[in-house]
Amino acid sequence: MKPRVVSGMRPTGQLHLGHLVGALKKWVSLQDRYDCFYFVADWHALTSEYADTSRIVPGADEMVADWIAAGLDPEKSTFFIQSLVPEHAELFLLLSMVVPVPWLERVPTYKEQQDALRDKDLSTIGFLGYPLLQTADVAMYDARFVPVGNDQVAHLELAREVVRRFNNFFGDVLVEPEPILSDVSRLPGLDGDKKMSKSLGNTIHLSDDADTVKKKVMQMYTDPKRVRADIPGTVEGNPVFMYHDAFNPDGAEVEDLKTRYRTGKVGDVEVKQKLAKALNTHLDPMRARRADLLAKPSHVREILREGSRKARAVAQEKMSLVRDAVKLRYV
Repeated sequence: MKPRVVSGMRPTGQLHLGHLVGALKKWVSLQDRYDCFYFVADWHALTSEYADTSRIVPGADEMVADWIAAGLDPEKSTFFIQSLVPEHAELFLLLSMVVPVPWLERVPTYKEQQDALRDKDLSTIGFLGYPLLQTADVAMYDARFVPVGNDQVAHLELAREVVRRFNNFFGDVLVEPEPILSDVSRLPGLDGDKKMSKSLGNTIHLSDDADTVKKKVMQMYTDPKRVRADIPGTVEGNPVFMYHDAFNPDGAEVEDLKTRYRTGKVGDVEVKQKLAKALNTHLDPMRARRADLLAKPSHVREILREGSRKARAVAQEKMSLVRDAVKLRYV
């Protein structure tokens, strides 16, 4: 059997280029070599969106359409919905019985997210336990590997510690997952922020039309010290060139633009126009596939229902073993 990979995304808004380079491209590359389980993390979405849950279900349909448009194949990978496999909640509960609270409080993203989302009340048990539910998500399926970005390594290390602690109490019933790191560094936001983020509104969505993409690109931050086109500019750390490196397949054109930019022989307008063209060339076939899928939403729902049935069968078998290990067997 192929080693299993498990990962998920929260349906909390439109997917953007950061998701494409940070997760989806890696997911696509793994599906031929591993038994991949990719899930809609709707319970995780509740940790920050509990005050208004109206967008979670429709957001799941759109998100999975983006997955398939990006190249994920439901014939090769299993797509499922987290809340349709209630065993996740049961394993989360059992894990919570043995994990000290300080382990969760020390996860770096716990404080970072509270600071970044100050408009939301995140002082909930659900938000604190987010990494523990993530552990249940992957341990449920004996995941050998979890694709993560550098900012998620701490979560996975916590998962490994939790699995070890649980196994110390109840025997070797859970598997310690190992990371598969993303190949691409995090994309900066259009505003020059170090991270492209839905909450910051500095994104290019996978569903944006060509005109919207061009408009957003023309507003991107570049070298703040370059006030005229004839002034030599800095390429390193320049968001526009970082996007060129990630999405422009014409390496010769990119190198020519960099050379001329460093010597003050090309303006930001030309550099951005060529980036917009490269991005739209990359996104056009994805937009077409996405539109076809969303035109028949019942197809996406059926993929998720079938995948959820398959995932739950695996989860029920695993939880039977876990209950035996914990000695909670009454029949």
